[in-house]
Amino acid sequence: MSTTPDVPYRLQFSVEVPGTPEQVWDAIATARGMSAWFLPTDLDEREGGSLHFAMGPEMGSDGRITGWDPPRRLEYEEDWAALMGKDPATLSPLTSEFVVEATSGGTCVVRVTSSGFGVGADWEQEWWDTLAPGWLPSFDTLRAYLRHFAGQKATRLDVSASFPGGEAELWSTLRDELGLTTEGASIEVNGTTGTVELIAERHAVVRLTAPVPGLLSIGVWPDEDGSALAILRASLFSADAPDYVRREETTWQTWLDRLPVASARLDR
Repeated sequence: MSTTPDVPYRLQFSVEVPGTPEQVWDAIATARGMSAWFLPTDLDEREGGSLHFAMGPEMGSDGRITGWDPPRRLEYEEDWAALMGKDPATLSPLTSEFVVEATSGGTCVVRVTSSGFGVGADWEQEWWDTLAPGWLPSFDTLRAYLRHFAGQKATRLDVSASFPGGEAELWSTLRDELGLTTEGASIEVNGTTGTVELIAERHAVVRLTAPVPGLLSIGVWPDEDGSALAILRASLFSADAPDYVRREETTWQTWLDRLPVASARLDR
């Protein structure tokens, strides 16, 4: 006998971003746009269309579009029961809705709602408690993407490493090594130059200017066994970007692996 999901969970927030409704829609409702500020995305751009968010070499979230009203409203469902190895009879899809509203001054407000229903297990509440801290930083990258690179296709560079110790120690080291002093400051690291767009509690966004233009998102999150995870994600916007990624991705991984955190680095 199946168990009917009966415990609601919900996350709601709004972000103001530059651009027209059409530009914002292109960023949040196309594979090109989503891949530039969120995760590498495959998306069949229509109601009933399939979608896939790539979370790693062999991991991703699959779903389908359940609401499609350009340039105003997008809704999609993701099959988290399959992703997490849970019984689909006890866990409904994760539903996310984006509503775009134009404001004065050339900006839009994007209202985001994610919701799901489960059985009230302890792991569910823990998962929802981590959703906002893990997702909200991407919307800072969305804001910078619309400000500087709206409509452009990104080439992605993603590296990560896990370190023993706390998030505060790792974030302090990253800020020092990248030169994240104040917003608007110029930085130069690992052969690249750029300008700091935003510094938050545990993440930052840098607009890269050379050798290829783009956006660099840097963040720290808790990892397994009390360690901390550093993630660097670059979205690069030029014809030379694919060659740069092929040439320099290993260099960035080595740079991250060798961060002078007080404790010895854990194996990834």
